Amino acid sequence: MTTLLWGALPYVAFVLLVAGLLWRYRYDKFGWTSRSSQVYESKLLNIASPMFHYGILFVLAGHLIGLFVPASWTAAVGVGEHTYHLFSLIGGTAAGVLTVAGILMLIYRRRTRAPVLRATTVNDKVMYVFLLAAIVLGMVAKLTHTSGDGFDYRDSMAPWARSLFTLRPDTDLMTGVPLLYRVHAVVGMVLIAMVPYTRLVHMFSAPLQYLFRPYVVYRSRDRRQLGPRPERRGWERQNG
Repeated sequence: MTTLLWGALPYVAFVLLVAGLLWRYRYDKFGWTSRSSQVYESKLLNIASPMFHYGILFVLAGHLIGLFVPASWTAAVGVGEHTYHLFSLIGGTAAGVLTVAGILMLIYRRRTRAPVLRATTVNDKVMYVFLLAAIVLGMVAKLTHTSGDGFDYRDSMAPWARSLFTLRPDTDLMTGVPLLYRVHAVVGMVLIAMVPYTRLVHMFSAPLQYLFRPYVVYRSRDRRQLGPRPERRGWERQNG
């Protein structure tokens, strides 16, 4: 089971992610969208959507730093272990709360607005379950291991995550990891594998070309030219 979960599942999730993205781009370009329901209801969406998106961005940034920035690097810039874990606890919890609040508001909106509910698929419901479970499990795992400097995942989970890139995963590093952290990691890998097959695929649709598009020039209209266009005299038809 250790080999299956920590030596095979990460690569299965990665293959499903890449293969799903390629398949979706090749055969479902018109479905590559978040399927926005703003036309049905916008008041709640204008609050919940920014909460969720900003929260999940901070959550992803925290995971990238925690897993792929070695402790020696943060120590080299003067960030001690206690300071790092305190910042991780406060910042990670705040980002998690913001994300969960956004998700719950989005779910409430879907359940209470009939047109939005009718546009909700079974795929969306499954995605919400795994997304909410991943965030909540991460928060609970963090908050239940806060004594002292808390569980130092940078001595176990982080080296394991980095070892995946060498194609020689050190699965033994995960044997002593608390159960909640392991469940959180498994749910997270399943969620990564689901991304191309759900509305979450739109996260790979950042409009980067917008940064390099040519300028759009706007010119003001002369107020004296407003109104109907004056008639222009041309060749006049001669009668008789």
